[in-house]
Amino acid sequence: MDKKVVLITGGSSGIGKSVGTYLTEKGYKVYGTTRNPNKHPDFSAFELIQLDVKLPESVQQAVSEVIAKASRLDVLINNAGVGITGPVEETPHEEILNVFDTNFHGPIHMMKAVLPQMRKQGGGLIINTTSIAGYMGLPFRGYYSATKGALNLVTESLRMETKKFGISITNLAPGDFATNIAAGRYHAPVIKDSAYEEDYQRSLDLMNEHVDAGGDPLQVAKKVHQIIQKKKTKVHYPVGEFTQRLSLLLKRVLPGRVYEKLLLNHYKL
Repeated sequence: MDKKVVLITGGSSGIGKSVGTYLTEKGYKVYGTTRNPNKHPDFSAFELIQLDVKLPESVQQAVSEVIAKASRLDVLINNAGVGITGPVEETPHEEILNVFDTNFHGPIHMMKAVLPQMRKQGGGLIINTTSIAGYMGLPFRGYYSATKGALNLVTESLRMETKKFGISITNLAPGDFATNIAAGRYHAPVIKDSAYEEDYQRSLDLMNEHVDAGGDPLQVAKKVHQIIQKKKTKVHYPVGEFTQRLSLLLKRVLPGRVYEKLLLNHYKL
């Protein structure tokens, strides 16, 4: 059988690069994407193509390029994303729109572009990278949680709508991993004498510590490989430290105010 063809958005660094490299080593034909391939002249782990997930015409061009080169597309991994932090009240609205364009609308553009090809070939797999943060509203990360939570629910819906075509769609929800996401994350400014100044700064410091101390992205790569090999996928695949995965169980079983108290204590609020 020919190699399975995998397309990974946001493949030039972080989790995307780790997943692409691992799958290439396992024998898959991997295409990664980046907004500017010229910034990665020495990249050799797998082929990079130009793509901006916020632009439907860029998405269509990239997908068409992959299909022209490989004649098929077996797996789409929607990995490209951006972080955002800030008080809900003080985050500039243009930044809210930007994070939704990348984290929510971007994957939708990608899925719309690949679904016709997957129907044509009689099947395919789409893995949407959401986040454990997408299962709960976190303080000072409300808009990030909202983008991932929205993608989570759309994935559930589309999974049922496309089941009869032999297409499988699933959510992969990582916790904190040691990547460069913090460097590219938008931070709403800590405003002096703001009502949120002290709490936001303390939470910001804590968030950065979590990313710096995060797990090896190779864990995510191995989980993706496991998912691709399955005949039937689950709806959700959380991946991260035990305490992060436990938080999802607690969210389901604890009364809302009790769970909220745990978060308040965690963030020292």
